[in-house]
Amino acid sequence: MSLLRVRNLSVSFTQDGATTRAVKNVSFEVGKGETVALVGESGSGKSVTALSTVALLPPSAEVTGSVEYDGAEMIGADEAGLRKVRGNDISFIFQEPMTSLNPLHTIEKQLAESIQLHQGLTGAAARDRILELLDKVGIRDAESRLKAYPHQLSGGQRQRVMIAMALANRPELLVADEPTTALDVTIQAQILDLLADLKASERMSLLFITHDLGIVRRFADRVCVMQNGEIVEAGRTDEIFANPRHPYTQTLLAAEPKGEPEPVPTFAEEVVRTDALRVWFPIQRGLLRKTVGHVKAVNEATLSVRQGETLGVVGESGSGKTTLALAILRLLSSQGRISFQGRELQGLSSAQIRPLRKDMQVVFQDPYGSLSPRMTVEQIVAEGLSVHRVTGDHDRTQLVADILTEVGLDPAMMHRYPHEFSGGQRQRIAIARAMILNPRLVVLDEPTSALDMTVQVQIVELLRKLQKKHDLAYLFISHDLKVVRALSHKVIVMKQGDIVEAGTNAEIFGNPRTDYTRQLMAAAFDLQAKGTG
Repeated sequence: MSLLRVRNLSVSFTQDGATTRAVKNVSFEVGKGETVALVGESGSGKSVTALSTVALLPPSAEVTGSVEYDGAEMIGADEAGLRKVRGNDISFIFQEPMTSLNPLHTIEKQLAESIQLHQGLTGAAARDRILELLDKVGIRDAESRLKAYPHQLSGGQRQRVMIAMALANRPELLVADEPTTALDVTIQAQILDLLADLKASERMSLLFITHDLGIVRRFADRVCVMQNGEIVEAGRTDEIFANPRHPYTQTLLAAEPKGEPEPVPTFAEEVVRTDALRVWFPIQRGLLRKTVGHVKAVNEATLSVRQGETLGVVGESGSGKTTLALAILRLLSSQGRISFQGRELQGLSSAQIRPLRKDMQVVFQDPYGSLSPRMTVEQIVAEGLSVHRVTGDHDRTQLVADILTEVGLDPAMMHRYPHEFSGGQRQRIAIARAMILNPRLVVLDEPTSALDMTVQVQIVELLRKLQKKHDLAYLFISHDLKVVRALSHKVIVMKQGDIVEAGTNAEIFGNPRTDYTRQLMAAAFDLQAKGTG
């Protein structure tokens, strides 16, 4: 029996007199206890289709067709009826938790709101349920996190909170929009196992949106492949993977970062080195804020990166990867030695380190969150030139045009705003902003995790090309070990602030020495093996 039935769904948006058809005559069903995956590149209409199920689209959307949930029509339903379904019968997990969580409320308050609204639980009963949910989704020491705000959690931890909120009321249908994108491989495996257990025990249905086809192969009963707003191919998962008929499906299945970086010349100069780098955050208690201990975010980290070399940094969320990078960039206080192009950075004042900033750039995980929505692409990319007074206005426009061309964007787009671009294009803009200053070191903090597979391949190739042309040193932070293997020369593995293993790409991936590294590899490549047969 079908729990969700979509028939001839079409969605159009009209802006400034122009109409865009985002979804075109889409039809599919989700049965009770069934998982159906919607796959396709950014802009293919997957999320718009999912949001249509409970009328979460903006007023500017024109929706036609039929969406029935448990026999009740959702299109045109009154607001009171929709409120009963939203968050109770149908729950959502969204891709970008930082934009979905309220930055002004604690984690406990945000989870309690949903539980109280739909279950009537308050006080100790609600708190017990919250702790149970946080523990289920893999948040360590859940009780200490209840009073935390979203910005105090890592990206993976925020996504786990979102998953806990979605599961709080035991929905019949869970719509998961890239639910594991921000998670490291071991937690990804845990979350997928959790969702599978819930599906089996409570006959929960899932509408699963993802760009990771390995997950689809393992997790979905049926697959709908979307391109340009249409379903171009649909069928049972094993049939689609064994015999894809549509060229677009074949392209998606073939998309995976491959190859390896070019060798680093033996004479390459060292760009950055750390020795016994330490980042400890004090734990303060009492009225006088007495320090009673420390959170050891990074502990005795020693590493080096040369010109033209990529150092991959892997580990679970909260292992200290990003904290290590921010300390190297002198954006966090630390102890220990940091040498950049032969110059000791520790002890330098803000004024002394400012001239070095243009040689140290960073590309963040979430290109939408790191690009100002109020600035044009030209203003975003050129901002560093103005700050460092690199060139005049006329030359600045030409430099922006040149770097946009280099990262694969049309310079004619420089007067547009970030929301007018796809996720992959926004990441190219973020890369252009970093590269325009001709840096020597680029920190890449999960630059491909929010992108679909075909765009990941493009970004990896772009980063390789830029590294070769400009002799760049990369510090590449990622939980996607397939991308790390394709891009990195050396790898360090972090766990709870410590570097537990370090070596060349071949050593780490071919013969991991520690149990923790082997666990990471098993989680990453077992998922891949299940996804590729």
